[in-house]
Amino acid sequence: MIKEAMLYEKLDGQHVRCALCSHRCRIAPEKRGICGVRENREGSLCTLVYGPVVAANVDPVEKKPLYHVLPGSDSYSIAAAGCNFRCSFCQNHEISQMPREEGRIAGREMTPREVVNKALYTESKSVSYTYTEPTIYFEFARETGLLACEEGLKNIFVTNGFMTQEALGAASGWLDAANVDLKSFRDDFYRTYCGARLEPVLETLRGMKKKGIWVEVTTLVIPTLNDDEAELRDIAAFIRSLGDEVPWHVSRFFPRYKSQSLSPTPVKTIDRALEIGREAGLKHVYGGNVPGSDSDNTYCVLCKQLLIGRQGYTIRAYNLEGGRCRRCGTALAGIFEEEGKKVRG
Repeated sequence: MIKEAMLYEKLDGQHVRCALCSHRCRIAPEKRGICGVRENREGSLCTLVYGPVVAANVDPVEKKPLYHVLPGSDSYSIAAAGCNFRCSFCQNHEISQMPREEGRIAGREMTPREVVNKALYTESKSVSYTYTEPTIYFEFARETGLLACEEGLKNIFVTNGFMTQEALGAASGWLDAANVDLKSFRDDFYRTYCGARLEPVLETLRGMKKKGIWVEVTTLVIPTLNDDEAELRDIAAFIRSLGDEVPWHVSRFFPRYKSQSLSPTPVKTIDRALEIGREAGLKHVYGGNVPGSDSDNTYCVLCKQLLIGRQGYTIRAYNLEGGRCRRCGTALAGIFEEEGKKVRG
């Protein structure tokens, strides 16, 4: 289904300027933006991804990763083809770069109502817009999200954070949580390896916090590219400026896509990044892609009680009641069910 896009302005000569992401593409007639899925048709900007869902799965919410949002629950997860980044290390490049590299947009047609019904049928507690960049299919995500809210479901973005403040404003009221990739704290990295810029991502993170959207941050630590301790300290310090309760997920890199020549991240690098996060004053720092590590666990910041014990995506221990430590009553920041808890596993 071809649908007129949100958030754009008409310019002279039937050109348009998209205001959905921070590229703010100026698009000539019959051309597309950087994402490859928004096209200027006779002076009107149209989205080409309102309906074709290229991936739909029921995932543990921990896979997003979100560790402080309805732990142990499932999230109905969808994606459309395309992305406004061109990360050389993308793990989902087959679908994120499809419009740009293959010139096609694949997917099974779904309506927002069908997505929400699927979430309800699978007893998911949330809908996640993930795998590719949800900003580029914002119209579909927004209409789905509004319906999901009516049904008591939470809405989650797994995003590169390159949206405009206008788009963030249009997400207010229905977007509950986001995991934002803070890929680096160097603008050169963003320009060279992602085709983007750093500052808009920082603006998105600040904006989400101000709007009350629950935020968790992920950094994929890539050897030789962003694993310098000074840079990791800068990332940790910025997250701390958002709030010491913001979780930081520090993940191992494995060679993918156009980064096959790089080595996997040593576990000791992840261990040092975790230390850096704690030294910066972050209360919750987690290691990713490190099987068997206890860095997946969540502890009470006051009495050090194990609150959530994890093994991979499985919850093995749960000592929260109404979002509070069962031992001392200290609240854990996040989004939690008030009563009852089904422990997965």
